[in-house]
Amino acid sequence: MSEITLLEQALSSFAGISPEEFERSLPFWERKEYKKGEFYNAYKNVCKHLGFVIDGVFRTYHVHEETGEEKNLLFYTSNQIVVSYKSFLEQRPCNYHTESMTQSTILYIHINHLKQLYEQSHEWERFGRLVAETAFNLVMNHTEDFLFRTPEQRYVQLMEQHPDLFNVVPLYHISSYLGIQGPSLSRIRKRMQVRGKS
Repeated sequence: MSEITLLEQALSSFAGISPEEFERSLPFWERKEYKKGEFYNAYKNVCKHLGFVIDGVFRTYHVHEETGEEKNLLFYTSNQIVVSYKSFLEQRPCNYHTESMTQSTILYIHINHLKQLYEQSHEWERFGRLVAETAFNLVMNHTEDFLFRTPEQRYVQLMEQHPDLFNVVPLYHISSYLGIQGPSLSRIRKRMQVRGKS
């Protein structure tokens, strides 16, 4: 299956973009490959592009100014949108880094072209609204997960959302995302193995 076909299917599933409206967007999509450690969007930069991950893994993280400690906030894997949501939606400098954790490939569209599509099509307007809603839900879900879910429940949820993540990302990055130390993650993984879930 071609990369463009993957994108078309994903946008149809996500926002009901019809073949005709997808064709309208075709001139605007560009392809980019990222090396491991290369930034999709860096701290204090304004995010100008919305990307679709063909393959690879990205992470959004914050660096504590005093300690230099990195805290992972989001992961993006194949067939998902990657974007620094708040920066993209408000066109203001980003408070986080978003970088590729592996060799990765995306198809991306510039915000000016996306706004052009919004003006031309109600389907693309709906897409923009759903992107904003997704950004809100990601933040709320992540916050509520820490309030209401145990680390083990958060681990299971991460496995369901990003099943390939554990094969390509060092465990300390997963510990950071879950808000636990490495030994705690090891204990969770052992319990899951005993139950036959990992």
